[in-house]
Amino acid sequence: MRKTATTPAGGTIPAQPGPRDATDATNVTDVTDAAQSPEPQRGIVSAEGSEGAEGSEGSVSSVGDISGVSGPAGPDKDAVILGAGPTFRPGERATVRLRDAGPDDPPRYAPEWLELREGADAAARAHELLDPLRIRLANLPGRAGVVIHDVGCGTGSMGRWLAPHLDGAQHWILHDRDPYLLHFAAVASPRSGADGSRVTVETRRGDIGRLTPDALKGASLVTASALLDVLTREEVDTLAAACAGAGCPALLTLSVAGRVELTPSDPLDTEITEAFNAHQRRSGMLGPDAITAAAEAFAEHGATVQVHPSPWRLGPAESALTAQWLRGWVGAAVEERPELRERADRYLSERLAACEAGELHVVVHHSDLLALCRPTGGAS
Repeated sequence: MRKTATTPAGGTIPAQPGPRDATDATNVTDVTDAAQSPEPQRGIVSAEGSEGAEGSEGSVSSVGDISGVSGPAGPDKDAVILGAGPTFRPGERATVRLRDAGPDDPPRYAPEWLELREGADAAARAHELLDPLRIRLANLPGRAGVVIHDVGCGTGSMGRWLAPHLDGAQHWILHDRDPYLLHFAAVASPRSGADGSRVTVETRRGDIGRLTPDALKGASLVTASALLDVLTREEVDTLAAACAGAGCPALLTLSVAGRVELTPSDPLDTEITEAFNAHQRRSGMLGPDAITAAAEAFAEHGATVQVHPSPWRLGPAESALTAQWLRGWVGAAVEERPELRERADRYLSERLAACEAGELHVVVHHSDLLALCRPTGGAS
């Protein structure tokens, strides 16, 4: 049976099917209507063509009810979900390439991995940052609702978590390079906020490197989840400058902090952690340095910055996630330091056995950041 994950606002995240096609027309969707669309969308989409300049991005146009579409059988418990963790073979990133995609198409994160981690993400995000965010949004002048840009939205887990915590009408603009994931995000978006007000959604294809203040004109908030650590310093600076130029706050969650605690401990824990962190910094990505770099970038643009821990706490109830995380974590460490392979193979086997037996507990440290940029237009 194909797996789905029930969302807080109704609807499901399908395990495999994607949209039939993608067009260049910006799509504004009432998600209630989207969930009732009479025609299922079938097939696998390929990400052909360029992403386009900011302001003329393409977007997913077919947002229908895909709950009845069957896809390939899900992986068994011993298989590695493509996208679960940083790497599985030399040179392979934490992504999955769909069968119709060309060799030059951008990589894609596996919906199965994003689905698997969604519960842990929701439990980890820092609720302490919500009150100052609500105060800022409540003080926006002359607006009947808020406009929220979710950058690198994936399957839309950030919206499913945050929208039910905010009052008032909300319009979410979902940004991602991948029309396949944008389709998931739009279909499974929440339908109402904390007070029952309407939530609508719009999808846009685009690259964070092209994000500008003009693209964020009229924005009330920019959000992202598990994004900062896979960006370069230049991309983080671009994001901070865009938010500051638009005068909107940013809530950026679940950036890896470079620290992991496993119970019971093992002498190899430290070496694996250090090798993984080095791997995260490959190709100019910030990895565990991202939260500090982002705090500095926003502060340089005059923002007030708050950072709060948001750790995953994984026990027996999260064993499926823990096992996939372990495979990716150890795999990245071995790619960075091949001399670890023999010891790491033994280590991983023992850790997976403990996980299956319900004897392993893991804390994966992350940080959440709220940047309250100076508002424009006289907002307080």
